[in-house]
Amino acid sequence: MPEVNDQDKLWAAVTWIIPIVGIVILLVEDMKNRPFQKYHAVNSLLFAAALVVIFIALGIVISIIAFVTLGFGSLLYCCLLLLWLPALYWAFQAYQGQWVEVPMLTDFAKNQGWL
Repeated sequence: MPEVNDQDKLWAAVTWIIPIVGIVILLVEDMKNRPFQKYHAVNSLLFAAALVVIFIALGIVISIIAFVTLGFGSLLYCCLLLLWLPALYWAFQAYQGQWVEVPMLTDFAKNQGWL
């Protein structure tokens, strides 16, 4: 494994909090050649894409619940923010220099040859 420096750790952590940074990492030549940064960028982008799908599905369900409960169910939208908690934890781990294993998504990325 190549040595992980402080800049690698910082960019890896930021990409978990702001997934668009992952796209930048994958486009900038110097950054995408750093395995630690690329690894976290791909994982964070996959996680963000999965969250978008989950947000849409749960948004539909919560909208139905809100309609049935005359608007009181709309309070459940606040719970959607809790789905970002794993990303914050993985950002912390990345800043500590750890290689994060996201369930299902990391294996998918490895099977596709992205990691």
